[in-house]
Amino acid sequence: MRIKTVILAAGQGTRMRSSQAKVMHPLVGHPMLYYVIKAAQQATGTKPTVVVGQDAQSIQQAFFEQASFVIQEPQLGTAHAVQQAESILQNQADLILVTYGDMPLLSVETLEHIIEIQKSNTGPMTMLTLIADDPRGFGRVVRDPSGQVKAIIEEAQATHQELTIRELNASVYCFNASWLWQSLHKIPISPKGEYYLTDLAAIAVSEGVAVQSYILENSEEGIGINTRLHLAEAAAILRRRINNQWMLSGVTMIDPLTTYIDPETKIGQDSVIWPNTHLMGRTEIGADCTIGPNSIIQDSRVGDCCTIISSILEEATVEADVQIGPFAHLRQGTHLASGVHVGNFGEVKNSYLGPGTKLGHFSYIGDAQIGADVNIGAGTITCNFDGEKKNPTEIESHAFIGSDTMLIAPVKIGEGARTGAGSVVTRNIPPYTLAVGIPARAIRKLIKRD
Repeated sequence: MRIKTVILAAGQGTRMRSSQAKVMHPLVGHPMLYYVIKAAQQATGTKPTVVVGQDAQSIQQAFFEQASFVIQEPQLGTAHAVQQAESILQNQADLILVTYGDMPLLSVETLEHIIEIQKSNTGPMTMLTLIADDPRGFGRVVRDPSGQVKAIIEEAQATHQELTIRELNASVYCFNASWLWQSLHKIPISPKGEYYLTDLAAIAVSEGVAVQSYILENSEEGIGINTRLHLAEAAAILRRRINNQWMLSGVTMIDPLTTYIDPETKIGQDSVIWPNTHLMGRTEIGADCTIGPNSIIQDSRVGDCCTIISSILEEATVEADVQIGPFAHLRQGTHLASGVHVGNFGEVKNSYLGPGTKLGHFSYIGDAQIGADVNIGAGTITCNFDGEKKNPTEIESHAFIGSDTMLIAPVKIGEGARTGAGSVVTRNIPPYTLAVGIPARAIRKLIKRD
């Protein structure tokens, strides 16, 4: 059976008090619309069609690979919004799933459930409802004495008695496609001058066909985001879901409430995440790692058995058995081989540090290639920028860089070479040579040790 999704995302979002489209507000690492599109794709196996209005261009640019788009202009209500998709979806599907771009907590399982109900439904539509004390602006579901859905009443049009109803319309539907396209044209205009999708329930009842419903087991899924308070509430729920998933998979979190993990991050078993740690983007953490507290790791890969304390990693690669921090900063293009140690307040950018290399505290390494088992003393700086371009530094294996050494790039330090503390190196140092001074000069050859 062919199934297509229409996602309504054209609303003004005035209660967000923002010039940005509501569905583009960030939620745990992604715009909230990301979660709606992803769930729809997984539930139906097809690209959804997103109805956009405000800030249409930015939405289309952000999701042009994941969805198709139609523009609602002018915006004359939810039924009018769905109608904009008729020209591209008519005869393309047997069922149409309709959901909203500001409902990012809906699970794939819930969407699949209402699709399955509609597949066996002899009537034209299945709707999602929830039971809640806080109506959050949702319409009320009115049932007849036998329990069948009779109508959906918008909150603004509900009577005092109807406002006491606790069963709410979650505004998610699965329709028989041919019935939907025909019935949209039967919807009367409301007193506000809009066409409401909720009127389809009454139209179905008037035609003598049943409206099926599915009551959400977890009412949290039905939260729609209209304000920044709702946004924060949804973020807390998403973080809890993500953290619970990882803890059930074998990851220890000392304080889940202060641990922030993006949905695309991966973590190996028996790793321990300390409080106030942020694992962002496509970060991958290996097994048996200790991360945090107070660490931020974005789009980085960390191998097994690493310890990262109170440090920042951005687009970095870290192999196994590496120790970092506290207060280290690994910037884009950093690659630490196995067994590397980066001390407190060490900074590395666009550089490779070979196996077993030690980087002392208060040091900066940029645009450098460093071999194995190099000792880089505290306060060492690669002076890689000459005001016009970045220049490389090369330090071969087993070299020893004395504390407070300035390496004026481009420069090469040979295998087993040493610099004295406070040296300013402006020329290449041959292998197994000691250089000292300002500027550094070679003073003697060193004995090569096996």
